[in-house]
Amino acid sequence: MSGDPKIEVIVSEDQLMARIDELADRLAPRLTGDWTVVSILIGATPFTSDLMKALARRGVHPMLDVIWLESYRDARESSGRVVVRADLSRQVKDRGVLLLDDVFDTGRTLDFAKHHLLAKGAKEVITCTLTQKPWAPRGENGVDFCAFDSPGRYLVGYGMDDAGKYRGLPYIGALD
Repeated sequence: MSGDPKIEVIVSEDQLMARIDELADRLAPRLTGDWTVVSILIGATPFTSDLMKALARRGVHPMLDVIWLESYRDARESSGRVVVRADLSRQVKDRGVLLLDDVFDTGRTLDFAKHHLLAKGAKEVITCTLTQKPWAPRGENGVDFCAFDSPGRYLVGYGMDDAGKYRGLPYIGALD
């Protein structure tokens, strides 16, 4: 379609699947007992689906729930404010939670979600993202598990969007 921006492939579909398998190998031993995977909508949906399948191949079957948080709307930069658009449908009280998101950028959304889940009684919250930006917080304020370090560019594909478009691309790409 003419007028579409040039999208450079940063991580191919094969690389994505291989890294998600590696992530499942690292996560599976931690997810014993009562665990719930909480996916942050909408961007983490493909990542969540593929990670859940990879965990199932390892005999790990956590419950799945979603939370819809918004801080970007259709802009390319965070508004600085996180809003709960839709909350969990199941209790997480006394359960471990594996919290999934697509991009770890400022850390604001993940931090908000983690504290929200702990306030609902989660026993423990482990954070996991598909990618993290070069400037994302590291160490104590960082993400617990991450599949890829990403360049400091605007990413699309594999759930990530530009004003709602390009989420269905089977790879991670960067816009010009």
